[in-house]
Amino acid sequence: MEQLKEYLEKLESADMTAAFCIDGEEEAEVRGVTFDSKEVVSGGIFVCKGKNFRVEYLKEALERGCICYVSEKRYELSEETAWIQVKDIRKAMPVLAAIFYRTEPLPLHLTGVTGTKGKTTTSYYIKAILDVWEKKQQGKETGILSSVDIYDGKELVPAKMTTPEAMEIHRHIRNCADENIRYLTMEVSSQALKYKRVRGLKFDVGIFLNISEDHISPCEHENFEDYFTSKLSLFKQTKVACVNLDSAEKERILSASQIAEKVLTFGTTGAPDIWGHDIEMHGGRISFWVRCDRFHEKFNLRMHGLFNVENALAAITAAYAYGVDVDSMKEALANVQVKGRMEEFESRDRKLVAIVDYAHNRLSFEKLYDSVYKEYPGYEIYTVFGCPGDKALNRRRDLGLISGLFSNRVYLTTDDPGTESVTRISEETGHYVEMVGCPCECIEDRALAIHRAIQDAGEKTVVLVLGKGSEGRQRFGNLTYDCPTDSEMVRKSMNNYDRQTIRKKISRRA
Repeated sequence: MEQLKEYLEKLESADMTAAFCIDGEEEAEVRGVTFDSKEVVSGGIFVCKGKNFRVEYLKEALERGCICYVSEKRYELSEETAWIQVKDIRKAMPVLAAIFYRTEPLPLHLTGVTGTKGKTTTSYYIKAILDVWEKKQQGKETGILSSVDIYDGKELVPAKMTTPEAMEIHRHIRNCADENIRYLTMEVSSQALKYKRVRGLKFDVGIFLNISEDHISPCEHENFEDYFTSKLSLFKQTKVACVNLDSAEKERILSASQIAEKVLTFGTTGAPDIWGHDIEMHGGRISFWVRCDRFHEKFNLRMHGLFNVENALAAITAAYAYGVDVDSMKEALANVQVKGRMEEFESRDRKLVAIVDYAHNRLSFEKLYDSVYKEYPGYEIYTVFGCPGDKALNRRRDLGLISGLFSNRVYLTTDDPGTESVTRISEETGHYVEMVGCPCECIEDRALAIHRAIQDAGEKTVVLVLGKGSEGRQRFGNLTYDCPTDSEMVRKSMNNYDRQTIRKKISRRA
């Protein structure tokens, strides 16, 4: 357990301190580091961060036994306490976390996945491959930090955000190391890169999947350039960069990737190191061939969605970088299904299909509809989705136009409205849906919207339930509430549809 003076010394050596006073506490052992006042332990450091931070949080931390606070400003308090003022709290947080959790140097192989679409599926594909490989070597199940779940050998919990804050990341890394887990795969969001949550980490493999305009708002990225540049910064801390040659802006991505120690390319066009070709569908199953300098093999995917070939190629490239054998890659990809990603539900009479997917931005919507048109020719498409409040404002236009263009009917509903009115968000989005001639209905209750879409559907219809995936929560105002997942709601509505279908058949016979 490190003493407080060692935290100060590390911050000073990194030229992060502006002023400090730790008189009398220099040799105090630090027993915790947190930014949540409710998680402060006696003898801990409390980090004052965030635009909504209030001095009341610091007072609560002191009541709980905090011995020192770290912040960008000095607070006038009624009681004396040690404090360290830093120039940039975001840069300081990873330093504090690394000291407390003893993660320097990293005690495991870290894989980072970024991109506008496909981070979660790709991360789970990589985890599945590494799990099979490790099992063959009597190793442990590998870790993951995703927008669905977090697993580190000690904890298996639902995720609250795509990429956690630095303190949480380092805690999970420490847990993995303590449990002798050798690999950790994590989604790396543009926000995590911009706000330095992953600063100081070194990724053995860093994957750049794709790029499209998203997360543009006053509280996220001011413009596309800010968003794109944030994602490109992943390469600054990457040993082996994996780049998708099918991505938009590929030339710029390739150019930025040169700062990594090594670059591997993948895709279905150009001349990538990992080349996917001859993509086919048979009975709803997707197969494709992969050629590289080590093998030329046919792969099968359990998951629907032609766009998942891109995610699979990314995972194969990461596995290639780690030296995984091709049989482990094939076995894993043929069996893995990711919760809330292209989850298919079929009625008993096989006339109705519902698909739950996390698609929530322009690129994911475009790829999803393209795949559904190819996988379900001749089917009508009903779409249920919503747009978030307070952020990603461009989605209302983009998703409204795309869903309206490719759907036969759209049901707009709730998806983390925050401080905005669901009705207002739906009206703004619905304007674009109707602009391209598609019928549109606004139903605030998400369960009811899903139920209505399934009940309204006729024969040969695909109902797409998009945006939440496996998330079991909704954000209203500044609070988050638990709710059923889309999969749970679809399953319930589909069962009801089946019961009604059976009753109709019995009634006709009578």
